[in-house]
Amino acid sequence: MPDNTRNGDSSTGDADSSGGLLRAIRKLFDSGEADTSLRAQLEEAIDEHEDEQTSGAERPVAGDLSAFELTMLRNLLHFSEHDADDVAIPRGEILAVSADATWEELVAQFAEHGHSRLPVYRGTLDEVIGMMHIKDVFPFLATRAPPPEDWTTLMRQPLYVPQARGALDVLADMRSSRTHLAIVLDEFSGTDGIITIEDLVEEIVGDIEDEHDEAPVELISPIGDGMWDADARAELDDVAKIVGDPRLAEVEEAVDTLGGLAFVLAEQVPQPGAILLHPSGWRIEVTAGDETHVTRLRLHPPERREESEE
Repeated sequence: MPDNTRNGDSSTGDADSSGGLLRAIRKLFDSGEADTSLRAQLEEAIDEHEDEQTSGAERPVAGDLSAFELTMLRNLLHFSEHDADDVAIPRGEILAVSADATWEELVAQFAEHGHSRLPVYRGTLDEVIGMMHIKDVFPFLATRAPPPEDWTTLMRQPLYVPQARGALDVLADMRSSRTHLAIVLDEFSGTDGIITIEDLVEEIVGDIEDEHDEAPVELISPIGDGMWDADARAELDDVAKIVGDPRLAEVEEAVDTLGGLAFVLAEQVPQPGAILLHPSGWRIEVTAGDETHVTRLRLHPPERREESEE
């Protein structure tokens, strides 16, 4: 006859021996600390467990939480602190298609960039009127059927959310509406950025790369005479560190990338050939892009002022 009591005692012993996190979580329900939020207690438990793993104070137990799982838990705890503006792809990096484009140009956009959804704008990015899904384009390509004369009749409606809407609320909106693309609007109802459901999931699990993603490349590299060639997606803080001038990252507006900085300095999407002056003296030359976004830039260092001879 099976000894259920013994088996039960054994499982309890294993849980107790797993250390830090499991014991700390159990204490949450026994301590009666009403003055501390559950979120704060969970974070403290995660910190204690990470410290134990780092110091090797306790022997790892089979089934215990891994470092990756702990990171996910911590990200999840802080997920609700983010708003739409924090997680959005900035305006300067949006890939979109004009409603005036031909069917062939639309197909070429999908083929070139490999996205499954493209925002559709009329005139400028501030007037996003819909989105195209590759699923609505593929049947015409597969059957070689003639597309509709006006392909915008195939458009779907994205979500429109304000910058201050919580990231968790945006995720709930996407789930309820079954729409996985949101247009983030600024205080003037202009387009500030876009959010995909992948962007939201990555806030919890980290970057997700699939078979279509290109291998990582250097986002900024020196080209001589103090100049740098840079991808518009380069993080502004990283760029400032690499070029050795922290002033490049000192911007009042909420921008994270070099492309976003170029947009702020130009107060519009700058076109190739444009040269923008940063307050630090750096000149930012746009070397590639189109009417919707910048892709590459060149950084020219501040000119050295020779001291006048007395």
